[in-house]
Amino acid sequence: MEERLQKVMAQAGVGSRRSCEDLIRENRVKVNGKLATLGQKVNPNQDEIVVDGKPIGKQEQKRYVILHKPFGYITTVKDQFDRKSVLDLLPKIEERIYPVGRLDYDSEGLVFLTNDGELAHKVMHPSFELPKTYLVLVKGRITMDAVYRLRRGIRLEDGPTAPAEVQVIRSSVENSTIVISLREGRNRQVRRMFQQVGFPVQRLTRTAIGPLTLGELAPGDFRFLSLGELKELHRAVDAHV
Repeated sequence: MEERLQKVMAQAGVGSRRSCEDLIRENRVKVNGKLATLGQKVNPNQDEIVVDGKPIGKQEQKRYVILHKPFGYITTVKDQFDRKSVLDLLPKIEERIYPVGRLDYDSEGLVFLTNDGELAHKVMHPSFELPKTYLVLVKGRITMDAVYRLRRGIRLEDGPTAPAEVQVIRSSVENSTIVISLREGRNRQVRRMFQQVGFPVQRLTRTAIGPLTLGELAPGDFRFLSLGELKELHRAVDAHV
């Protein structure tokens, strides 16, 4: 049975479907000795698929990990500046897992890692409407006008944002603590939204992705998802199919 190449690669644990598409575009993938093309159909049981000179394996055991990213780590596998990656915080895991989505170098909090390409695609893609929740410390006493603007949506240089759920936890002359939940994932979106309403972010921590929560996990620590958490995550993304 033939399937799209990027889907087969994702199922084999190479990466998310989006990252697999990037590998194909970068001419790093060959099928039966020839450079692959985006959208190409392959038979995983018959065709030889090679990524960066190495054949991909058959579908491997799925792994699901939650990690508390500290400040100063990147959430990509490779970095041109040779900065520390969240993968450096994990022990040797036989399967090749990868971070789902990104969290800024100067942000902290929950990172979900897996080798399940289909689930990674659903968690990352905005069409599945999985909320991401952040605890944000901003400079100054936030105004209700700023809160209302965040709730309605902010016009940024790359277009207006969708409405957000916003709750003020505490506020003083020096700073304010806010919980904000978004169903989008643009580059540095939370920081840009607060900057736009006049309250620069001093600290940003992602506390949840859908039903997955950081809980008491300390910075730098990780744990594997329980079966119950995995079922909840599947229910959350499948509810919007």
